[in-house]
Amino acid sequence: MKKAIKIALAAGVLCGVVFGSIKLLELTKKKEVVKKYSVISTSFPGYDFARAVAGNNTDINVKMLLKPGAESHTFEPTPQDILAIKNSNLFVYVGGDSDEWVKKIISEIDSKKTKVMKLVDLVKTKNEELVEGMEDDDHDEHDHEDEHKGHDHDHNHDHEHDHEHGEHKHEHKDDDEAEVDEHVWTSLKNAKVITEKIMKEMIAFDREDEAKLTENGKSYMAKIEETDKKIADMVKVAKRKEIIVADRFPLRYFVDDYGIKYYAAFPGCSDQTEANTKTISFIVKKVKEDKIPAVFKIELSNGLIAETVAKETGAKILEFQSAHNISERDFGFGVTYVDLMERNFEVLKQALND
Repeated sequence: MKKAIKIALAAGVLCGVVFGSIKLLELTKKKEVVKKYSVISTSFPGYDFARAVAGNNTDINVKMLLKPGAESHTFEPTPQDILAIKNSNLFVYVGGDSDEWVKKIISEIDSKKTKVMKLVDLVKTKNEELVEGMEDDDHDEHDHEDEHKGHDHDHNHDHEHDHEHGEHKHEHKDDDEAEVDEHVWTSLKNAKVITEKIMKEMIAFDREDEAKLTENGKSYMAKIEETDKKIADMVKVAKRKEIIVADRFPLRYFVDDYGIKYYAAFPGCSDQTEANTKTISFIVKKVKEDKIPAVFKIELSNGLIAETVAKETGAKILEFQSAHNISERDFGFGVTYVDLMERNFEVLKQALND
C-alpha cells in the first residue's frame, strides 16, 4: 500500500513538472513575437535614433550589433550578424574606422531588400585635426603647423571649421592623408538631421504606421533640439570656453557647434591609450596655466591619462559621453542619446564654471 502511494505521488510530481514545462514553453513561444520589419545598426547612435522612431511599435525590431560596453574599433561581426544585416529592411552604419568591416560585405547586401544608410554621408563631415600638444599615430607632431585666430578652412568632404580657438595651434594633414572624423552624431544638430532621415526610411518600409513613426520621430527631434539649445545657452554665459580632454577626442563636431576651445591627448579615431611624456607634460602645463578645474575622460576609457593629469594638477576628472557606445548598465536601463547629452550638459557646466 505504501509503495502504491509513493508511486502515485511520484507520478503526480512528474505530471506537474511536465505540465509546468509545457506551459513555460507555450509562454516562451508567445513572447517570441515574429517582427515584420528589422533595423540593424552597427553602433549606438543609429540604434538609438531608430529605437526612438519605432517607439512601442511591435512590428519593428531594432538591434545594435556592437555589444554594450565593447570597443567599437575591434568589433568583428558573427555569421549570424551578417545574416541579420542581409535580412534587414534598414542597415545603419557609421562609415569610418570603427566599422571598416562593412566594406567587405556591402556588395553582398541586396539593395532592393535592404536600405543601407551611412552616417557620414547624411551630414557635412569634417576632417580630423591635430591641435597643439596632441599625439598622432603616424604624423610628425610639428609638420604643417599653423598658429592663427578665428580660422576657417575648407577641405575635402565639405570640411568646415568655423569655431574660434584664439591662439590655438592646429596641424592639418595633407589632403591625401586627411581622415574624416566619423563622430558626426556628437553634434546635436547632426543628430536631429540623422534622426529625421532614419525616420523617413522607416516610414518607407512601414507605411501602415507612418503617422505614429512620424509622431515618435518628431517628438525625439524636439528633445534633441531642446538639449542643444540648453547647452548653447549655458556655454554663452560660462566663465570659460575651454576644455581639456586627457584622452582621445571624438568631440570635434560637438565643440564646433558651441565655439568651445579644446586640447586633447589624441585625435578621435586614434586607437592609442597611453600618451608619451611630452603629451602628458603639455596637458599638465595647460591645466595649470589656464586654471582648468577639471579634465575629461571619454566613456568606457580606462582613464589612465586623466588620472595622471589629475594627480599632477589637482583637477577633477569628469566623464564625457561621446555616445559611440553605451555601458551595459545604461543599456539595461534604456538610457538614450538625449539622456547622455543631458549628462554632458551637467559635466560641461561644471567644467566651464567652477
